[in-house]
Amino acid sequence: MAGNPRNGRPYRRLVTQQRGYGLPCWLCGHAIGYQLDARHPLSFTLDHYIPLSRGGSLLDPANARSAHRRCNSARGNRTEHRAAPKTSWRW
Repeated sequence: MAGNPRNGRPYRRLVTQQRGYGLPCWLCGHAIGYQLDARHPLSFTLDHYIPLSRGGSLLDPANARSAHRRCNSARGNRTEHRAAPKTSWRW
């Protein structure tokens, strides 16, 4: 029986590469807390532009995006994303 492909070296290498870019969340545009604990809602998680359940590639760097854990979970397996409106309280 094959193991989980997300535990393999190629996937971990892709996660490390994406984390190294230090990019903001591709869904909301805000900075990601790369130093936060992995369970924190604003921590880094690897998201896939085309969800895996819809045929996206797990290891394709072109399909990898940096996202907050909260944003990634809220998006689910939808192919479109609705960015939160960027409002400001500064007048």
